[in-house]
Parts: sequence; structure tokens; C-alpha cells
Amino acid sequence: MKILRAFTLLCLTFLTVSSAYAEVLRIPISQQGTVTIEMPRHGESQQQVINRYGEPLVHKAAVGQPPITRWDYVGFSVYFEHSTVINSVKNHQAKHPVAP
Repeated sequence: MKILRAFTLLCLTFLTVSSAYAEVLRIPISQQGTVTIEMPRHGESQQQVINRYGEPLVHKAAVGQPPITRWDYVGFSVYFEHSTVINSVKNHQAKHPVAP
């Protein structure tokens, strides 16, 4: 009987000790990373973007109607409607442009 009690106590001890607790860390996407990249602003022209940032590494052809074009730079991509910036977004990995 003593052995059964000791075994039960030992099992309960392992169950108590082996319980693991995890903490979930949530970081909003806008706060991930510390690098600040200045990007083209809504309303700028393609020529203004070229003047400020140079030629893009990747120039994706227009798609859809109205035509939407994407230019990829190191660290960010720029979306144009016709020849006007509609949005600029940081790339997930700033080392390479977004894959075509």
C-alpha cells in the first residue's frame, strides 16, 4: 500500500511539475521592425517617384481596368493607377524586392 501511495504521489508531482505555460506575444504589423523607410506618397507621379528613388528594380506591367502598375524597390513597393501613386507598402523582407 505504501508503494502505491508513493507511486501516486510521484505521478501527481510529475503532472504538476510538467505543466507548461506559454505566453502569447502579439505585435501589430505596423509596429514590427524598427526600420523606417520613406516611401512615395499618394498622388505623386511616376516621374516624381523616379526623380526621388531612381528606376525600380522590378517594373510589373499594368493589370486590370483602371490599369494598376507595381514598381518594386529595395524595402518597398509602389502601386500606381495610370501614372499616379495610389499606395506604397513596405516589403516583408527589405533585402530583396517582392517576387514577381
